[in-house]
Amino acid sequence: MLRHGMFFLLLVVQAQCNVSENSGPVQAHCLECICKVESGCKAIGCHKDVGSLSCGYYQIKEGYWIDCGKPGKDWKSCADDYTCASQCVQNYMIRYSKSCPQTCEGFAREHNGGPRGCKNPATLGYWKRLKSIKGCGDLETLRFQTTWCKGKRVFWLDFYKNLYY
Repeated sequence: MLRHGMFFLLLVVQAQCNVSENSGPVQAHCLECICKVESGCKAIGCHKDVGSLSCGYYQIKEGYWIDCGKPGKDWKSCADDYTCASQCVQNYMIRYSKSCPQTCEGFAREHNGGPRGCKNPATLGYWKRLKSIKGCGDLETLRFQTTWCKGKRVFWLDFYKNLYY
């Protein structure tokens, strides 16, 4: 019975074409957990990491910022602005996550390992670390669905199939 209610809810969301403030495939809770593992979800400035600088909330490198479409006025200020940095992560996932599972694990490993990072065994430790953060251990059951509505790509959370099928 609840399954049909969820289906109706999805149809309403699709019909209205509701898109979150930070439009993209990464669900807010997953994005928050990526932020926590990267910086404690704080604007921490830039630090040397694997031979180059990583900056801000998501420890964004300059190449990542370029790949996400160069939002904001510049790389470092965008990385230290939560809204800009979150949109950068969403844009990056829209661009590169097509070959990955549309799950929090897929997005987190892609963020950590770059294009096709979700397939790199070296990113499994990052995913394990993310899941160990308080409030982030339940993310592996979440899946994301996408469709087009009025010319816009719409994403929604789809976890109920695991519970009712």
